[in-house]
Amino acid sequence: MKITPTLRFRSNYEKVVCEQLDEQDIPFQYESINLYYEVSEQRKYTPDVILPNGIILELKGRFTSNDRKKMLLVISQHPDKDIRMVFQRHTNKLFKGSKTTYSEWCDKHNIKWADKTIPKEWIKETKKHPKK
Repeated sequence: MKITPTLRFRSNYEKVVCEQLDEQDIPFQYESINLYYEVSEQRKYTPDVILPNGIILELKGRFTSNDRKKMLLVISQHPDKDIRMVFQRHTNKLFKGSKTTYSEWCDKHNIKWADKTIPKEWIKETKKHPKK
């Protein structure tokens, strides 16, 4: 995907990360699919970025309690998808007074994460066959 002037991002952080991909000529999709998940009713999750190898990236500046609950539900209900987090600042605490950072929360839940930019290794990973 090439960034065009008409493309709208939900946050400046998402724009910065997508511009980095664009500058490196790395193809990606921005908010191109919906994944549905159940809480007490069906909801829709639209991933931020999908790399050519199928890795789904959620780009986060703030990572609220609702975001964390949603990500756990989506990941558990879509085990065939490789969903990873990229944080603007991984050392942010979950909430005021918390001792747990965003990255520590991901580690606890076995979710791959990166800080600020998408690691080149993630971009170079080969496409995985869906889990059955």
